[in-house]
Amino acid sequence: MTDGKPSEEELWDARYGESDRIWSGNPNTALVREITGLEPGSALDLGCGEGGDAIWLAQQGWRVTAVDISGVALDRAARHAAEAGVADRIDWQRHDLGVSFPGGAFDLVSACFLHSHGDMPRERILRAAASAVAPGGVLLVVGHAGPAPWEKPDHHHGVHLPTPQEVLESLGLPEGRWEVQRCEEHERIQTGPDGRPAARTDNTLRVRRLKDRAEPRP
Repeated sequence: MTDGKPSEEELWDARYGESDRIWSGNPNTALVREITGLEPGSALDLGCGEGGDAIWLAQQGWRVTAVDISGVALDRAARHAAEAGVADRIDWQRHDLGVSFPGGAFDLVSACFLHSHGDMPRERILRAAASAVAPGGVLLVVGHAGPAPWEKPDHHHGVHLPTPQEVLESLGLPEGRWEVQRCEEHERIQTGPDGRPAARTDNTLRVRRLKDRAEPRP
């Protein structure tokens, strides 16, 4: 805690400590849609939470490095992975991504709903995510486009929810080195607190890092 305010880690540990399960345990629908059909390789899951995406990726044959700031979430995710029989395919790491970032290069880097009410430098983290993509690999960024129908307009408390085009521009990708495969808003169905499904709008950015071209022989 600094200046009387809880740290980002304390905020998320408290959030996950509110109940035994915060999320559904299912993978994000955008991840499933965008990644199904890709040849499995190495994947980095940023903000993995309780492990739904990481576990699904491992079940598809990916070797996953799954990262979160909350030790509470990571302990829970590791238990779920063991129950699913994929514990040996996932490396759980705790990082405050504004301070430290996993090493290595990955065939897939996924950042699904990497939003925070705290002081998280999201743009800088996503630029680091792009740098971690191996040649030929994919960066997938999925985010909320606005509040859900049951939420108040100020639910995100001043947190900027960028459009996919804004995310793309903020990455500062070198021209000619990346292919934009998807940059759009989309609707998905989410169950509200009253148990009734409702449509909400999210956005998806999927870019592929092009493989380095071999230099022509003299």
